[in-house]
Amino acid sequence: MRRIRPASFGAEPAGARLARILKSPNYDPEAGAFRNPVPAGIGPQPGGGSRGEMFRALLRRDGRKPAAPIPVQRPDLSAPPADGLRLTWLGHATVLAEIDGRRVLFDPVFGERCSPFSFAGPRRFHRVPLPLGELGPLDAVVISHDHYDHLDMSTVRELRKAVAPDVLFAVPLGVGAHLERWGVPRDRIAELDWNESTGAAGLTLTATPARHFCGRGIRNKQRTLWASWSVRGPEHRVFHSGDTGYFPGFAEIGADHGPFDAAMVQIGAYSEYWPDIHMTPEEGVRAHLDLRGGVLLPIHWGTFNLAPHRWEEPAERTAAAAAAADVRAAIPRPGEPFEPSAQTLPTTPWWQEIAAPERTPQARGGRKAAAKPSPATEQ
Repeated sequence: MRRIRPASFGAEPAGARLARILKSPNYDPEAGAFRNPVPAGIGPQPGGGSRGEMFRALLRRDGRKPAAPIPVQRPDLSAPPADGLRLTWLGHATVLAEIDGRRVLFDPVFGERCSPFSFAGPRRFHRVPLPLGELGPLDAVVISHDHYDHLDMSTVRELRKAVAPDVLFAVPLGVGAHLERWGVPRDRIAELDWNESTGAAGLTLTATPARHFCGRGIRNKQRTLWASWSVRGPEHRVFHSGDTGYFPGFAEIGADHGPFDAAMVQIGAYSEYWPDIHMTPEEGVRAHLDLRGGVLLPIHWGTFNLAPHRWEEPAERTAAAAAAADVRAAIPRPGEPFEPSAQTLPTTPWWQEIAAPERTPQARGGRKAAAKPSPATEQ
């Protein structure tokens, strides 16, 4: 079967890796899959529209891409961050975090498409701000889950071959099978269950729960885990949400691993057709408050067309929700570095200048979240 399975699909866990998965407290042996911390439906839910409506919404084009080129900034990272922590959003969920003299790359996707195929699938709206070969040294690569917009075979292979041959990959359970098929040695993979940790160059990397799902192949067996991540250095702490629906566990993560100096939180690719697995901007701000997240860096928007909402809507709604909740938020251009401790953060609404004009009412699928705060954030 492996001989006819495209390499980009990765590999299914087997042997000792599979045995460990089957023993995980987060694995449901009856369902034959990992379970979420709170039950989550993957597709349309009762009252949220049919699959036919979902596909029609996804085919609508109004406002789904920018009307002009996205202003990408080439970052100058030659000098270390003055306060020890600097974040550079490179598009979608890819972030380079410089933490207390160490460098961590989250969910690196440098390919032209987030797809198993080079000729089809969502294509990026903007160039990569900094080529992989110019990133400089890396101490860890952190992967949240195995979906194509978070785990890219060509990027992994280039990282392994030419950029950082000895870098440690920290991944959720099962994801190591993909990496091994793509040439990453087993001893350079730290494969973690939720609430397990590993070390890298003096950093503590902890896989924390998320509410999502997994899969790369047509017949995926749901045997790879998904995770959010806490990264703690000697002086600073950051959080990366990966993909997730809102759930009360963010408050527990904040209590156990926070407070954070900055939190990279998914706020895009949401829809009423999949409300359990991707947060709206308002839910992202709510999660940030639960996490005690410090400065909010919204991620998972702007680079690929993955949902029915307008291209600029995640940034616009996040800015409004953060202001209403008195949350310090940075919404930089792709490639624009910033230090969370800085007095002034990148907040210029650059996306407004290149958004397509509205021609029709908002396409169904641009879901709104309830404004009620979680119990953990009520005063």
